[in-house]
Amino acid sequence: MYEWFISFRYLRARHKQRFISLISLISVAGITVGVMALIVVLAVYSGFTDGLRDQILGINSHIIVQHPGGSIDNYKEIRKQILTVDGVTGATPYLYTQTLLSGATGGSGVILRGIDPETAKGVIKLGSQMIRGSINDLEQDPPSRVPPIILGKNLADELHVTVNDKVRLISSSGPLTPMGVIPRIKTCRVSGIFESGMYEYDSSLAYMTLTDVQAFLGSGDVVHGIEVSVKENELNQADQVARRITDELASTSDSIFIAKDWMSMNRNLFAAFKLEKIGMFICLTLIILVAALNIISALIMVVMEKEKDIAILKSMGATSRSIMKIFFFQGLVIAFSGTILGVAGGLSLCELLSRYKFIELPSNVYPMSTLPIKVLPMDVTIVAIAAIIITLAATIYPSWKASQVHPGEVLS
Repeated sequence: MYEWFISFRYLRARHKQRFISLISLISVAGITVGVMALIVVLAVYSGFTDGLRDQILGINSHIIVQHPGGSIDNYKEIRKQILTVDGVTGATPYLYTQTLLSGATGGSGVILRGIDPETAKGVIKLGSQMIRGSINDLEQDPPSRVPPIILGKNLADELHVTVNDKVRLISSSGPLTPMGVIPRIKTCRVSGIFESGMYEYDSSLAYMTLTDVQAFLGSGDVVHGIEVSVKENELNQADQVARRITDELASTSDSIFIAKDWMSMNRNLFAAFKLEKIGMFICLTLIILVAALNIISALIMVVMEKEKDIAILKSMGATSRSIMKIFFFQGLVIAFSGTILGVAGGLSLCELLSRYKFIELPSNVYPMSTLPIKVLPMDVTIVAIAAIIITLAATIYPSWKASQVHPGEVLS
C-alpha cells in the first residue's frame, strides 16, 4: 500500500515549520501522560476498593442471618441447617452489645462481641489478625471467674493496657432495685490484642466468648444472629447464597429469618467508590482529548504544507480516498505510539508503587497504611481502546480536508 509508504515518509521527514513536528511530539506525549494517569488512578481505586472489602470481611462475615424478633434461641439447630446450604463454608453464632470498658487510666465506649472461638475460626479472620495472644486464649478449661477478653490495638493503647492486664466491663442495663438500676460490672483479663488495619474497628471492638457475654448481659442462652461464610469463588454472588439460606430456613422452620450479604450491608460505600472511579475516568480522559486536539492542529498544518504534494499525487491518479488514508495513517501511528507508551509507562509505575510502597497513608484516616495498587486487565483495555478511538476520531477532519484539495487550484 503506497499510502502507508507516503505516510511514514511524511512522519520521518523534517517539516519546513519545525513547529509542526513539535506539536506532533506534544500530541504523543499528551496521549502517553493521559493513558498513564488513567491506568494508575484506576489501579489505585481498584486496589483501595478491594483492600477495604478485604478488611471489612476480615472483621465481618459474608452473610448475617438474623431474626426479626432480635434474638435466636434455637441457634444451634439453625446453624446446622445453614451449613447444609450449597455455597456455605462456615457458620458461627454471635452476640453483641454496646458497653463501657475501663482500665487503670480511663475508659472508652466499645462494641462487645460474643463469639464461639471454635466455629468463628472458619468464618471471620480474627485469628490471623492477632498481634498478641491467640483466639484460642478465649477458651478456658475450667472457666475462670475473670473471663478473658481480646481488644483492638488502638483501644488497648488508649486504655494503656496489654496482655494479662485487668479491665472492667460496665453495662448501663442491670437489675432494678429500690435504689434504681444498678449497672453490671465485670472484671476481665486481656488475653490478646488484634489489629485489623481499620482504625474504626481497632479502636472500638472487643471480643469475648459467647457464654461470657451471655452471663454478663444475663440474656440466657440466646444469640443475636449467625455469621456465615461462603466459598471464595462465590463471594460476589453472596446475595444468591443469602436467598438460598432464607429459602432453606423458611422450608424447615416456622419462623421468618433475614439474611443480609456483605454487598447489601455496604452498598452505599462501594457505590460511592464506583461513582468516583467513573468520574475520575471522565476527568482524566480530557487529557487525551486535549492531545487529540493537538493532533488535529498538527495534521491540518501538514496538509497545508503538503498541498502541492497532494495535488501532484492526485494528478498521477491518486484518489481522494487514498489521500485521506495517507493522513489517517499518520494519526493512527501517533495514536498507537502514545497509547503503547502510556500503557507501558502506567504498568511500570503501578509495579513500582506496588513493589516498593513508598507512599504511606495515615492509618487513622485511611483503612490501609500504604497506597493500594491493583491493575485490572479490563481497566487497561478500556483505557487503551478509549485513547485510540478519541485520537483516531481527531484525524478524520484533517484527512477529509486533505482529500478535498483540487490539483488545478494548487498547481495553477
